[in-house]
Amino acid sequence: MVNSKNMLKLAYEALEEKKAEDIQVIEIKDISVIADYFIIANGANSLQVDALLDAVKDKLGRSGYEALRVEGVKSASWILMDYGDLVVHIFSKEDRLFYNLERIWRDGKTISKEDLGI
Repeated sequence: MVNSKNMLKLAYEALEEKKAEDIQVIEIKDISVIADYFIIANGANSLQVDALLDAVKDKLGRSGYEALRVEGVKSASWILMDYGDLVVHIFSKEDRLFYNLERIWRDGKTISKEDLGI
């Protein structure tokens, strides 16, 4: 749990530093075995989506966390980065509206930036 919260903070900071839009954190550990947390954000365009991916990968990598799997890089419309206890979803604006993960995972607990201590 300590590692997942640390990874979450680092990913949030990386997304924020690259001006990700509408960063949302959902704690799902009590409703799913997939992960402890989802972090969801979007970029304004495909270049920003790529930059967000690189920022998260770099920041977590420098702290010793490597993604188990990264999906969607070629399309740059929905990138999923699986860090085990943390799953990072980076969307294009359109795909985020279409897939609406916040609605699908509404039974999870929304975590604010303040709750993370950032």
